[in-house]
Amino acid sequence: MKIVFAAGGTGGHINPAIAAAGEIRENYPDAEILFIGTKEKMESRLVPKAGFDFKTISISGFQRKLSVKNIGRNIATLWRLAGAGRAVRKILKEFEPDAVVGFGGYVSGPVVRTAAKMGIKTAIHEQNAFPGVTNKVLAKKADAVMLTVKEAEKYLQCKNPPVVTGLPVRGEILKADRDFARAEMGLDNKPVIFSFGGSLGARTINQAMVNLIASLHDKNKCSFIHGYGQYGKWVPEALKEKGVDLENEKSIDVREYIYDMDKCLAAADIIICRAGASTLSEIEAVGRASILIPSPNVAENHQYHNAMALVNRNAAKIIEEKDLTDEKLLQAVTELLDSESLREEMGRNASKAWIPDAQKKISEIIVSLAT
Repeated sequence: MKIVFAAGGTGGHINPAIAAAGEIRENYPDAEILFIGTKEKMESRLVPKAGFDFKTISISGFQRKLSVKNIGRNIATLWRLAGAGRAVRKILKEFEPDAVVGFGGYVSGPVVRTAAKMGIKTAIHEQNAFPGVTNKVLAKKADAVMLTVKEAEKYLQCKNPPVVTGLPVRGEILKADRDFARAEMGLDNKPVIFSFGGSLGARTINQAMVNLIASLHDKNKCSFIHGYGQYGKWVPEALKEKGVDLENEKSIDVREYIYDMDKCLAAADIIICRAGASTLSEIEAVGRASILIPSPNVAENHQYHNAMALVNRNAAKIIEEKDLTDEKLLQAVTELLDSESLREEMGRNASKAWIPDAQKKISEIIVSLAT
């Protein structure tokens, strides 16, 4: 059995593909697995590190904002796209896969499309509630379409009925114990607010959390864990200027990067973050109330649609970045801090949205195509 995975650009595309490939490798040790990606993006590091063979093609995305510079970039993209098709065909002819699976990113388009033209079985996985342009096109040709959430189905015209598989969540997150995590982190019985904006940091979330922490830190109502990211190194100084003494505040843990996401999620009562698909799957897996601030700087505004899939289940609150003020965030947080029953209800609703064994479901569909 030979399978090609195409995934690129961000961890949200690459990590689910690696999880599914790992599940296949574990259950079918003789399976041959090849990843196709780009040499410039994250997949060039993550895939070889996971122990999978990796080949690259040159591809980029179209720029939608009209400018002289972007017109030039789009011409270059068209040139790369033509070359990518030829490169993919060469790789597929040499490898002779039984199935080809796209998990998103620019690279998925030419790989899955070329495979379909060659008569190879194909599948795609859509992580977001609002599918990207590439998957909207590929869904019409793919033999199997897998979705993280059912809400995505209404935006797709599929060759075959799509299957809701969910999105894989790391094992350490599923195994983390709440009481142990809180004890290890020195947290007391007060509710814990866990906030982050990704590894780089989101300036809007950082500024909002600086003001929120400054408003609540002396009221003894909650504890904070906040990850400010690579571009948020100004946050500790900003808190100091607002009278927050981080060195002596035992209930405030502010750091650049969240290395122990499993423990922080387990310890949290309220989570404040963006609305990427992987993050929301983790929130669902641990069953926590959340306040979501979707990034407006993503294709198709898909984080808004991801967030609404939880909001419509009364599993989360949403504050769009354009509407975010200190007052609105404080009001949303206060409502949750003041009502343990509301936090628990939202957490239960989040848990109901989670689909366990996602990587098993995904791998079984892929194997069924390849055998």
